Amino acid sequence: MTRAPRPTLPRASARRRPAADPAPPDPALAGEPEPPHPPAKAPPRKRGPAKPLHGSAEAPRRARIMNLQQAGDFVRALAAANPAPETELHYTSPYTLLVAVALSAQATDVSVNKATATLFQEADNPAAMVALGEEGVGRHIRSIGLWKGKAKNVIALSRLLLERHGGEVPADRAALEALPGVGRKTANVVLNVAFGEEAMAVDTHIFRLGNRTGLAPGNTPREVEDGLMKRVPPELLRDAHHWLILHGRYVCKARMPECWHCVAIALCNYRDKVRVAPPR
Repeated sequence: MTRAPRPTLPRASARRRPAADPAPPDPALAGEPEPPHPPAKAPPRKRGPAKPLHGSAEAPRRARIMNLQQAGDFVRALAAANPAPETELHYTSPYTLLVAVALSAQATDVSVNKATATLFQEADNPAAMVALGEEGVGRHIRSIGLWKGKAKNVIALSRLLLERHGGEVPADRAALEALPGVGRKTANVVLNVAFGEEAMAVDTHIFRLGNRTGLAPGNTPREVEDGLMKRVPPELLRDAHHWLILHGRYVCKARMPECWHCVAIALCNYRDKVRVAPPR
């Protein structure tokens, strides 16, 4: 006998708890609604040091290169204003010139002259300098930068001059650059000033001047040197080093060129010329 199926009863739905009444507002906190929070400010952007307006020793401003006629006229203008230029380093012989130039690296000519005034009284030749020794040299040159290394180089180059060149300064670039503490710039100064060669010693002043004016732009001192040797008129090469270094030191200065008293302003390609002296 077949049983009848049991009737399906509907499932009882889950009972829901009634929502709790919201808590009454705290009278102490009652009042005007809080203002919306301001949007978060972005952190300030880090900025490096401001670039010098007129460039720096490592990265001088570069102007459009002068044509050959313009470059020649630029140097002629400097020559006309200073017909007999001379180095500002004090020396009495090729040897004392060599020592003075070696000491002038990262130092002013004024500070070097002050140091060599007493040094050369005590030792003005290689033999006397070697006898003086590093400590003796150092006693005179402590006021200039890197004096310990320079004292060591002065003694070493003096000893080599005695051993290889009979105590004389050689008029040869390779022989000069083989001496301790003597690089291409120092060799060029000695060859030009002591021996009258047409050499171009590029220091920070001439490097800046060659780039800023457009006379001989270059990325390295050697590029500027090569450019000047090609672009300066041959009859002016002998003294061009002096004209350019003095112009860079006293007129076309690193921090701000003093264009208002530049004798070659009409020939310079620098765009941001300072034509009026700033008030003091």
